[in-house]
Amino acid sequence: MARVMMERSGEMEVFARVVQDGGFSAAARSLDLSPSAVSKLIARLETRLGARLLIRTTRALRLTEEGEAYHRAALRVLQDMNEADLAVAAGAVRGRLRVSVSVPFGRLIVVPALADFLARYPDTSIDLSLSDDIVNLLANQTDIAIRVGNLPDSALVAKKLAQTPRALVASPDYLARMGVPRSPADLAGHTCIGFNFRPSRAGWPFRDGTRVFEQLVTGNVVVNNGETARQAALEGLGIARLGRFHVVDDLAAGRLMTVLGAFIAGEMELIHAIYVGGGEVPGRVRAFITHMAEVSARSPLFA
Repeated sequence: MARVMMERSGEMEVFARVVQDGGFSAAARSLDLSPSAVSKLIARLETRLGARLLIRTTRALRLTEEGEAYHRAALRVLQDMNEADLAVAAGAVRGRLRVSVSVPFGRLIVVPALADFLARYPDTSIDLSLSDDIVNLLANQTDIAIRVGNLPDSALVAKKLAQTPRALVASPDYLARMGVPRSPADLAGHTCIGFNFRPSRAGWPFRDGTRVFEQLVTGNVVVNNGETARQAALEGLGIARLGRFHVVDDLAAGRLMTVLGAFIAGEMELIHAIYVGGGEVPGRVRAFITHMAEVSARSPLFA
């Protein structure tokens, strides 16, 4: 009976990873298995259940109705198993820590701070993903997400790490070619670099005295993370709206210049570490968040 239960939990984990990673080969790489082994495990699971869970084509992988139901149940079981493990080891700072970080904060703060963290806690390992996409912590089995910007309502726990003012920036070359905007209305004649992962928002917020309003902006370049927006601005492709910490070195070196600063004064962008609350929080999660809060507090980027 014990062997059967072990096989079932293993099948659940492999199935959940195939769905998460979107394919057998990707799941095999993350689980350190061969694609054929993953395929055999899924086939064995479908045979045992007597139901087809996945429809596989040369281009895509899709859950059947039975697969969707089993996936939801598998995630609950795996989460319960994980919480059972964590309840025993909550006080220990050890184990693998899966962290998803926005690209700018990851590049400037997290990656440089990893060496000190791992030296301080040698029984830990870091699985780090840099992305500005919003991840589902439970579905992606992520311990911590560090995000820049306002947070949607959520049952997750958020710990503020830092804050930074927003800035509109462009390269000197772009401003020489297109002119310096003197008011938000002038942006109608400029190329503004947007993001493709945010809900459709056609305008940027501004403040004129006590009046807060949005100015319609357009452009022919949209990107999926702040680092790419910064690079696009450096290449003279347009005006980008970014957290000032992200471009402070570029501003100091003259590679970028701020515009319309008087109209966005006081607008702060918050940076939070987000994690699943309730029960015992793993020691490695608490330690990592504390470490990043200390590093952020010392950083001249947020002075």
